[in-house]
Amino acid sequence: MGARGGAGGGGVNWGGPAEFFAMGGYAFYVWGSFAVTALCIALEVALLRARRRRALESIPPEVLADEAAA
Repeated sequence: MGARGGAGGGGVNWGGPAEFFAMGGYAFYVWGSFAVTALCIALEVALLRARRRRALESIPPEVLADEAAA
């Protein structure tokens, strides 16, 4: 490996925050991908919580009482 990157490389390769966030001209693709991924994860968590709530609501109260007593 050369002086750029790799094990024991020379650190970061951007001139400042603006250059970092511009991602070498690919900012729309990079940050858009991050945004879509974050949205999908948040949606999955919300759907899982709703599914769990519905599952718990479908359990009869007497079954829950029996489980708590055991």
